[in-house]
Amino acid sequence: MMGIIRKIKRGMAWFPISMGRSYYNSLNQLVIEVYRTEDKDIEHVFEFGRPVVFLTQEVTGKLHYFNFTGTVSYVDDDRMVVVLPNAGSLLELQAEPASIGIQIYFDEFTYKLMFNAMNRVIEAKKGRLAELRDIFHGTLKPSAFSFDHIRLPWLNPSQELAVNNVLRAKDVAIVHGPPGTGKTTTLVEAIYETLRRENQVLVCAQSNMAVDWISEKLVDRGVPVLRVGNPVRVNDKMLSYTYERKFEAHPDYPRLWSIRKAIRELYNGKNIDDKHEKINALKDRATAIETRINESLFNEARVIASTLTGSANRILLGQKYGTLFIDEAAQALEPACWIAIQKADKVILAGDHCQLPPTIKCPEAAYGGLAKTLMEDIVNNRPEVVSLLTVQYRMNEDIMRFSSEWFYHGQLKSAPEVKNRGILDLDTPIEWVNTAELDFKEEFIGETFGRINKQEGQLSVNVLKEYIEKIGRHRFLEERIDVGLISPYKAQVQYLRRLIKHDAFFKPFRPFITINTVDGFQGQERDVIMISLVRANDNGDIGFLRDLRRMNVAITRARVKLIILGDARTLVKHPFYKKLYEYIASLHK
Repeated sequence: MMGIIRKIKRGMAWFPISMGRSYYNSLNQLVIEVYRTEDKDIEHVFEFGRPVVFLTQEVTGKLHYFNFTGTVSYVDDDRMVVVLPNAGSLLELQAEPASIGIQIYFDEFTYKLMFNAMNRVIEAKKGRLAELRDIFHGTLKPSAFSFDHIRLPWLNPSQELAVNNVLRAKDVAIVHGPPGTGKTTTLVEAIYETLRRENQVLVCAQSNMAVDWISEKLVDRGVPVLRVGNPVRVNDKMLSYTYERKFEAHPDYPRLWSIRKAIRELYNGKNIDDKHEKINALKDRATAIETRINESLFNEARVIASTLTGSANRILLGQKYGTLFIDEAAQALEPACWIAIQKADKVILAGDHCQLPPTIKCPEAAYGGLAKTLMEDIVNNRPEVVSLLTVQYRMNEDIMRFSSEWFYHGQLKSAPEVKNRGILDLDTPIEWVNTAELDFKEEFIGETFGRINKQEGQLSVNVLKEYIEKIGRHRFLEERIDVGLISPYKAQVQYLRRLIKHDAFFKPFRPFITINTVDGFQGQERDVIMISLVRANDNGDIGFLRDLRRMNVAITRARVKLIILGDARTLVKHPFYKKLYEYIASLHK
């Protein structure tokens, strides 16, 4: 039984599930809806495109896996739509009397794509791929056009310069956007200006969520986007820009659907041998219509948007682009970047290598160099192609200053409209609630979840209550003040979620409170941020809190108030936390 419990807690499995309707989607794929019925507080890692396998549990506790894999077509918190390989697999699921579950299947295909891309890059002797490799990692110098500076008065000077540097670049440019500096705004402007010079561009990111975000902003600017791969966070606006929905909305689609239906009926009927000629003729007609619809969709789009691995999708086969934009490039594995780079002549990377790195699960891969991203390498090897955005629009200056000095050489400055923002008069923007004297102790609860500190979790909830009371319950709701509770540890996150969920005080405020890991808050912001650091021991062991880029993300989510809870005695043995603790203390003098 432990096997499935561990997978559920890691967010890699739902068990048991209930099954909803099954149907053929617009791409003629048989799909089934499944619903999570238990453990709904656990943050799962299912997402569009991931392969999955169905399972049951025998009386002995042994897991039995069905002999087919499906693919996630859509997922939200507790509902998933899964593509099945054939009608037989659906019958198997429907015939199973026992409880059924679903879990993520190890995806060799994505790794094969990355291996193949790296091999092609390594072996390239000439051509654009070899040139880009030698510019990024070798001795070949990047080159640039030398046209007059384009004025974009709605941007600040550092953003305007970044867009100009993107347009001038012949090979590569980097937009380095620290927290709150308008990196997405700048990137959208750079894409918009590039489309004045090019007919179509490819826009990618490591995650579906990041692709959706940049796609939404482009749609807001009136740019025709074709989103290859369904967004994970599907809303009506983005759904209508997906390849699947556009395909379905095409005027030729009803004819294609009726032909496919006729083919299915012929297969299901009797005397199949007598119908091969008719089936083949119908298939040829269906292929011709499908090709025509595809051509139409690609001709209309100015931006093709996908994840990096999604750029290998069969519908993009053979496509080439003048410019590839990679958003959140500091979180992207280098081999994944090369999958998309093969399709481009010029590469623009946007992100912040001082924030979250990519997820590397294998220590050998990290030691072998995969922990360092392509963006980081280019920043180090080719500093002349980097444009730093220097004006931030998110944080009170006191919250920003520490991050600016530690990570960005003190180069950031606050926009005047946010410099002194606050909720309460005479309130210090940052507090450290030191739990050292309270003698709280962390607990270790397993490799995956690491640590929990229940007393610190309870204190976090109490401190939040006090702060809401200080603001005033009515004002908190009227002004829709939002709060983020962050912990680097999954177990602490789940414990905080339970505390908030079962405390009647928070019932009216729950829509305004988000509780998640640091990774879950990447790219987000809240009025008030509370961070529970968890670690409390006698020997100053802080584990992966030593990854300071994670802490940079955590402390820069707050617009007006940052409250850190942690055992200073444990944490200040590390120079970063010592400096942060002293900085916060200096604000209270």
